[in-house]
Amino acid sequence: MKIDYAELDRLGDEIAELSAHLDAATARLLGLIREFDARAGWNTGFRSCAEWLSWRVGLDLGAARERVRVAHALGALPLMAEALARGELSYAKVRALTRVATPETEARLLAVGRQGTAAHVERIVRGWRQVDRHAEAREAARRHAVRALHVHQDEDGMVVIRGRLAPEVGAVVMKALEAARETLYQRSWQTFADASEGVSSETPTMAQQQADALALLAETSLNHGNDPGASGERYQVVVHVDAATLADPDQPGESSLEDGVRVSAETSRRLACDASRVVMRHDEGGRPIEVGARTRTIPPALRRALNHRDRGCRFPGCGVRFTQGHHLRHWAEGGPTTLSNLALLCRRHHRAVHEEGYRVHRGLDGALRFRRPDGRPLPEVPPAAEVPADPVGALQRRHDAQGLRLNARTACAGWLGERLDVGWAIDVLHPLAATPRPVGE
Repeated sequence: MKIDYAELDRLGDEIAELSAHLDAATARLLGLIREFDARAGWNTGFRSCAEWLSWRVGLDLGAARERVRVAHALGALPLMAEALARGELSYAKVRALTRVATPETEARLLAVGRQGTAAHVERIVRGWRQVDRHAEAREAARRHAVRALHVHQDEDGMVVIRGRLAPEVGAVVMKALEAARETLYQRSWQTFADASEGVSSETPTMAQQQADALALLAETSLNHGNDPGASGERYQVVVHVDAATLADPDQPGESSLEDGVRVSAETSRRLACDASRVVMRHDEGGRPIEVGARTRTIPPALRRALNHRDRGCRFPGCGVRFTQGHHLRHWAEGGPTTLSNLALLCRRHHRAVHEEGYRVHRGLDGALRFRRPDGRPLPEVPPAAEVPADPVGALQRRHDAQGLRLNARTACAGWLGERLDVGWAIDVLHPLAATPRPVGE
C-alpha cells in the first residue's frame, strides 16, 4: 500500500490550523468568563462562576475552576492574552504559564511559551515553582521566628491581647472565631448585613462579637467539649413567629429571634422547615395561657431515606453534601413531613428558595422543578447552545473578519530539537534565581 505523504501533511496542517483557531476562540471565551464573573452574572442561585459553568456549559467542576483562574490571570497578563488571541500560544501552554507568571515576568515566560513545546513549558514551570517554594520556605521560617502573643492587664483591669500569628495559624484562629460567633449569635454574615438597619442599638459590634467568641473558645477548651458547661438549649436558634405569619408570609405578625431582632417571615419559614415547635396561646392581654410542645424535626429514619434518595443539595448545578431538609409545601400550610414532600438543599440554596424568590415543587412525574424569581424555569440540565451547520467554517470566517490570519505554523514552537537544560533556563528566567544571567546569553 502506497503512503500518500502529501495527503498526510495536508491533514496535519489542517489539524494545526484548526487548533490555532480553537485557541484564538478560547481567548475570547476566557475574556467573556472574566467579565461574566466580575459582573456576578452567575449569581442566580449558583455559588460561583465555576459552578455556573459546570451547569450551563457542561464542564467538569475542576476544569471550570481552572478556566476561571486562567481567565482572571490573563486579565493582568496582556501579552499572553494577546498571544492566545492570535493563536500563537496554545491554551495548554497558557494554563501552565499563568500558574507562575506575573506582570514583571510575563515577557520572559512568553518567550519560553513561543520557543518551547508544551512539555518544555510544563518542566520549566515546575522548576520555577521549585525556586518559588524555596523562597516561600525561607519566608515561612522568618514568619515562624517572629510569631508572638502578648497578654497583659491594663490599668482598668481589662486584659489586652496583641500578637502576630503565622498565616495558617491565623486562618485557624479566624475560622474558630467565626464558628464561635455563629454559635453565640446564630446569624450568618448575610443576616447581619440584611438586618444592619433598624436593629437594636444593643446589638454587639463586630469587635465585641470577636471578644465574646474568644471567651467561648477559652471556655470550650477548658471544658473539653462543644459547650461551656450549660445545657444544649442555650445555643438553639429560637424564633418567635405568629401562626398566621408562618402560614402566609404576607400576613402581619411577629417574626423575630429570641433577642427581639426582627427577621423576615420567610426566614422564619426556612428555620422552621426542620425544627422543634412550641405552641403558645395568649389571652387578650398577650399573656401566655397554654403551652404545648410539638416536633417538626425530620425523624432519623426519614432523614436517612432522604439522604439516600437526594445524595446532596438538589438545586440545579449544586450537589453539596452538607444539607438541610426543606418542606416543598410548608408544614404551616398543611404540608406533611413525608419523603415526597421533602428535598435536601444546602444552606445557600435553602435561603434562595425561601428569601430570594426561587421556587421548587415536585411534578407529577416525581421530578423537582425549580423556577427563578421571575418565573422562568431553572432546568437540571440546561439546553445545548445552538451550533451552526458548519461550525469550523463559521469559526474561520469570524476570525477572518477580525483580521486573524491563522495557518499551520501559527502556533508552532521555535524549538529546533536541542536538549532542554531546565536548571540553566531557570537561572536565566527566574528573578529569585541564585545566579541570574542575561536572557540573551
